[in-house]
Amino acid sequence: MGFHVRLVHFTLALVLSSTSTANRTTTVIAKPGCLNSCGNVSIPYPFGTTKDCYLNEQFLITCNSSFTPPKAFLTNSTINVTEISLLRGQLQIWHFIARDLYRQRDHVQVYNNEPWLSLSKFIISDTNKFTAVGCDTYAIVTFDRRNENYSITGCMSICNSIDNVDNGSCSGVGCCQIRIPKGVWSITMDLSSYYNYTKVSDFNSGSYAFVIQENEFNFTSNYLRELQNVHKLPLLVDWTIGNETCEMAQMNFTSYACKNNSKCYEPSTTSGYLCHCLAGYDGNPYLINGCQDIDECQNPSLNNCTFANRCNNTIGNYTCTCPKGYRGNGRKDGDGCV
Repeated sequence: MGFHVRLVHFTLALVLSSTSTANRTTTVIAKPGCLNSCGNVSIPYPFGTTKDCYLNEQFLITCNSSFTPPKAFLTNSTINVTEISLLRGQLQIWHFIARDLYRQRDHVQVYNNEPWLSLSKFIISDTNKFTAVGCDTYAIVTFDRRNENYSITGCMSICNSIDNVDNGSCSGVGCCQIRIPKGVWSITMDLSSYYNYTKVSDFNSGSYAFVIQENEFNFTSNYLRELQNVHKLPLLVDWTIGNETCEMAQMNFTSYACKNNSKCYEPSTTSGYLCHCLAGYDGNPYLINGCQDIDECQNPSLNNCTFANRCNNTIGNYTCTCPKGYRGNGRKDGDGCV
């Protein structure tokens, strides 16, 4: 891209792995016979690439093999999914930047676009931030909620010299940010300038607006020139199962999504519920027998036993003992062994 930005260095920390590790057995993340990955993206159930592999159509992942490596898209849309988290109940997607560029040679704007994002069931996470970059910029964003309520807000930034721009700060000089409200399922951005960039064209190529994952964007003055080379940035989407509370969902055992050795959890940002494995278990809580016992004794970082060879794994937990001639509970966070 020609410039340094934190988002291009992030690593997709997938919540689940299909390979064996020292502290657990092989974790199954997809239904038997179903594709468990698309390119670099793991696809855990309730998501899937075919009808028999996902919970319902909202969890369809379309794997497009015309790309190298293949790319995953949400349902049949153009929303590119780059990570699926079961633990957080989130998707990481990449979305277009709104750009209003100025061509100094002709003293005219090249184009103005109004990117929008609309989700059928899931919502845009409130951990994202609406961001506007530029020194002759105003950006308007409309947030829509499912109860037909909406709100309109915006960012303004005017600066006549690049020397006025503070690197690392997005407080209104060259860069302005607004946190995304809760419960937003659709956003529309509108972007323009006050003076057609004629007063800043020597150091600012235009205006930019986007929604981005928090902590994935660290503003510098270089962006005033070089964001024109960036087309997409990452943001987070929250997902849940259904629209019911845990109590209501548990009344219908057939449709209840949380399987053996798991518990139900209700996020505060949206309706519906998520499933987590119980303490001492790991895996996919949406699959029967998906939550498997963790052998804490195989990994010293997972147990508090004073003597590593005196750790005894149990179902969902572990115990510690002391060697002959010692007394105590054998735990570092307890009596130890004396």
